[in-house]
Amino acid sequence: MTDVPVDNAAASARTSAPESLTLAEEEELRSELAKVEEEIGTLRQVLAAKERHCGELKRKLGLTPLDGLKQNLSKSWHDVQVSNAYVKTSEKLGEWNEKVTQSDLYLSASNTLEDWNEKLTQSEAYKKTQETLSQAGQKTSAALSNVGSVISRKLGDMSTLLLMDYLLPCGPVHQTLGHIKHF
Repeated sequence: MTDVPVDNAAASARTSAPESLTLAEEEELRSELAKVEEEIGTLRQVLAAKERHCGELKRKLGLTPLDGLKQNLSKSWHDVQVSNAYVKTSEKLGEWNEKVTQSDLYLSASNTLEDWNEKLTQSEAYKKTQETLSQAGQKTSAALSNVGSVISRKLGDMSTLLLMDYLLPCGPVHQTLGHIKHF
């Protein structure tokens, strides 16, 4: 607990007891106040020790603060889903969805969109675009595969050189570094 400085007027107002209290009552209240403040300090110390112990246990179990956040979010979302407001809102939205999807306007619009989609996917322009994009995807995939192979081969070459240098003190990497040192 920290001490907070107070001005003299506040301090003198605090030290004088209301006139309705007797000296014995004031002393008893001050004694009880001191005990309560001491208990609060003890509880803070116990809480800090428990929090440290909890942190150590989580660390030993491999739990991270992110795990705790995930758990809290999951529990909060579950609490929302079982709340009365959420359940009633879900039910009402379900009723509205059913009414909308059964309306003549929705059914007509849906049929029109299906017709447009079918005409679009049967058009020559769509088929040509789809074929071009498919070929571009295949070429990109092949190029990336080639780049990956080249990188793997170069890394393999480097590890071979390093292994040879490690096993043979006069290997090519060692000799190259030796020439650099002589500059």
